[in-house]
Amino acid sequence: MKKVITLIAIAVIICSFGLRGKISGEKFDSEKWKTADLNSEDNFSLRWDMMNSLRNNNSLIGMSKSKIITLLGKPDEGFTTENTFRYYLGYTDTGINTGSLIVTFDNGIVSGISVWQG
Repeated sequence: MKKVITLIAIAVIICSFGLRGKISGEKFDSEKWKTADLNSEDNFSLRWDMMNSLRNNNSLIGMSKSKIITLLGKPDEGFTTENTFRYYLGYTDTGINTGSLIVTFDNGIVSGISVWQG
């Protein structure tokens, strides 16, 4: 009986590592993303909550700048350059850290995405 419980526990742990980052708290919605008032307490973590869904269900690598703007809206002006778009994500669920989605372009095509947290 102990072996069965141990095997079940190990299987649950392995499955949880496999699913880590795949389960999203909020399904990505382009309109919600673009219109989110991240200063509102109701939306503090909305973009953070949609990040896993965005990355897992949309092939951002290879998209053009215009498609990214259609999907995510205009990037934040503060740290955006010709080859890098920045999208503020708001606060994490803990309400302590904020962050940004960084989309990097090479010749107008997405070559990389990263999340900055701080």
